[in-house]
Amino acid sequence: MSAGEFAGKVLTSLFAILEQCQEGQAVEEMKTKQHGMDPFSTSRRRHRLHIIRTLLEMTGVLVALQAIIVVVLQIVSAQRKRYRQEGSFPHPQIGEVRVGANLLQLYTYGRDLYEAMLAAIDRAQESIYLETYIWKDDAVGQEFKDHLAQKAEQGVEVYVVFDRFANTVVPHGFKVFPPTMHVLSYQAIRRPWHLLDLRRYALDHRKLLIVDGTTGFIGGYNIGSLFATTWRDTHLRISGPAAADLAQSFIDFWNRDAPGRTRIRRHYPRRFDSLINVRGTNAMRLTFPIRDMYIEAIDRAEYSIRLTNAYFVPDGSLLDALKAAAERGVDVRVLVPWISNHVVVDWLTRGYFMECLQAGIRVFGYRNMLHAKTCTIDGQWSTIGTANLDRLSAVGNYEINAEIYNDALAQQMEELFRCDTTNAFELTFDQWMGRPWYSRLSERILSPLRMLM
Repeated sequence: MSAGEFAGKVLTSLFAILEQCQEGQAVEEMKTKQHGMDPFSTSRRRHRLHIIRTLLEMTGVLVALQAIIVVVLQIVSAQRKRYRQEGSFPHPQIGEVRVGANLLQLYTYGRDLYEAMLAAIDRAQESIYLETYIWKDDAVGQEFKDHLAQKAEQGVEVYVVFDRFANTVVPHGFKVFPPTMHVLSYQAIRRPWHLLDLRRYALDHRKLLIVDGTTGFIGGYNIGSLFATTWRDTHLRISGPAAADLAQSFIDFWNRDAPGRTRIRRHYPRRFDSLINVRGTNAMRLTFPIRDMYIEAIDRAEYSIRLTNAYFVPDGSLLDALKAAAERGVDVRVLVPWISNHVVVDWLTRGYFMECLQAGIRVFGYRNMLHAKTCTIDGQWSTIGTANLDRLSAVGNYEINAEIYNDALAQQMEELFRCDTTNAFELTFDQWMGRPWYSRLSERILSPLRMLM
């Protein structure tokens, strides 16, 4: 449903309610005249109806204005993408680091990541678990499909999960897999009564690949040719016992949400690790630890925070934590895409910039499409994963992040942030104060949509 159609339905409903209010007021006045009812009581009812009608009229105007702005932004977005840099962007070559019993490798360029993932798939001996939000039906998507099918033919247990809604536009033929593969097209709403359960509106936004329970990949990259060369994103490979935590997260998701399919009986032993933790949101359990992880880490920051996020629409508590850190002297820097693939989210993000700049937070706009979801603090703590800093990721979708305590990895993350800022511009307070009045007004009108993003 388009924004215009949605607004039309909302306005139609509001006008229907207004008509009912007016009819109700007329009926009350007629009853008063016919039966000699208390005029004071009738006046109070009439006053309540008047207030309700006024609120509905104001809501209708707001929704109409929001719909107009969204439509205009979508038109402008189609034009402005020609001004967004595509293709090459700086991405440093980063080596492996040892964290406890594990080897960790950062990936910042899609083609390099896909080559590593395909190589891991080809080496599989026991199992392959792949979970992705978007799986494009292009050369890269077909390459993954072919490699997975080949390993399944060789007897490796291959399990695949992708989100059905996110892949609606992908042709059905591409989503047909060999019978040797176990595939789940995730859709939480499977019965009419599920529509009444808000937990079931969560999408599977996770991106995971685990091979033989010993090699795991986690991060922001979906699967597709577009992401291979033109989007800046960040992924992490974990080689070692911590990969078993990623494997178990996949197994738990599959066994819960794949009714009527083969349950995964294989188990990879896990161990407690003080250096690497896996944080995952679970809509059905109503557990959302990633947001709390961010707030706790930000509250403990003493020197520096380097936060990169594709869709920066933080709730009040998270924004307050960032502002408080800056106000106590922490060097807080936030990097966002200046022109992303979601124009409305861009404008919602910009509605926070004034508060950030006033608090002393430095804001950078990346010139290419930036899809990473990372943060590093004080040269010691880092997180890489799938969760955006918006409400959909915080308390909605299924997400997963790795939390790492390691100086060497944190230094790599800081180096990566410095590299990214060479392809970005810093937003100044005077610049932002000087933006056009209509931009400020549009930000205000759109701000209620933050609750939906």
